[in-house]
Amino acid sequence: MTGPEIDLSGRTALVTGASRGIGQAIAACLATCGAQVIGLGTAIESRDSRDNGPIRPMNCDLSDRAAIKALLDRLQAEAPPIDILVNNAGIIRRAEAADHATEDWDAVMAVNLDAAFVLTRDLGRAMVARGRGKVVNVASVLSFQGGILVPSYAAAKGAIAQLTRAFANEWAPHGVNVNAVAPGYVATDNTAALQADPDREAALLARVPAGRWGRPEEIAWPVAFLASDLAGFMHGAVVPVDGGWLAR
Repeated sequence: MTGPEIDLSGRTALVTGASRGIGQAIAACLATCGAQVIGLGTAIESRDSRDNGPIRPMNCDLSDRAAIKALLDRLQAEAPPIDILVNNAGIIRRAEAADHATEDWDAVMAVNLDAAFVLTRDLGRAMVARGRGKVVNVASVLSFQGGILVPSYAAAKGAIAQLTRAFANEWAPHGVNVNAVAPGYVATDNTAALQADPDREAALLARVPAGRWGRPEEIAWPVAFLASDLAGFMHGAVVPVDGGWLAR
C-alpha cells in the first residue's frame, strides 16, 4: 500500500523571504510538489526548481507599507489567485534588552509581523470568498520562549503564533487553513552569528536532542504538508520543527 503524496498541482503559491535560507527551500519544495510559485524578496532572481518550472521572482520591501500595497495591486493584475500564502520573511536584530534600539524594534515588527498580517488579511479575504486556501506562517521556537538578546524577534514570533490562531478561528468554517511551523535552530544567514561563536553554538546544540543544526529543507517539507489537502483538518496549529528543542 502506498501512502498519499503531497500534490499541489494547479495551485499558485506566494512565498515571502524566498531569496535564501528557509524561504528559498520552501519555494523550491512547493514547486517540486507541482505548485506555481511566486518567490518574494528584496533581491531575488528567477531560478528553476529541481523537477518543475521556474520560480517567478517578485521584489518587494516588506518593511514599506506602500510597497506591499503596490505588490498586492501587481498580484491582482498579473498573477492567478493565490491559493497558498507562506509568510516566511523575517529579520533579526541582536542587542541586550536595555539597549535594544527603537528603530530596530520597529524594523523587526514591520517585516516579521505587520507584513504577515497585511498579506494574510488581503490575500486571505479572497481565499475566504472562494471557500478554500492555505496560509502557513513561519513562527519559531521563540514563539514559546523569550530567547536571549532578541526581544523584538521573540515578541514578533510570539505574535505570529497568536495571529495564526486568531485567523484560524475565523476562517476555518470557510475552508481556509491557517497554520504555522515553528523552526528551531536552522543553519541560515539569520543564525550565522551563532554558528560563528563556538561557545554559543556548543551551548545551543547541547540543548538540541538531535545534536545538530536543522537544514532549510527540513522546514520546507512540513510547510508543504500544511499547504496540502493532507492537512485539511488542521487549523491554528503551531508545529515545532526543532530537533526536539522544546521537548527538553
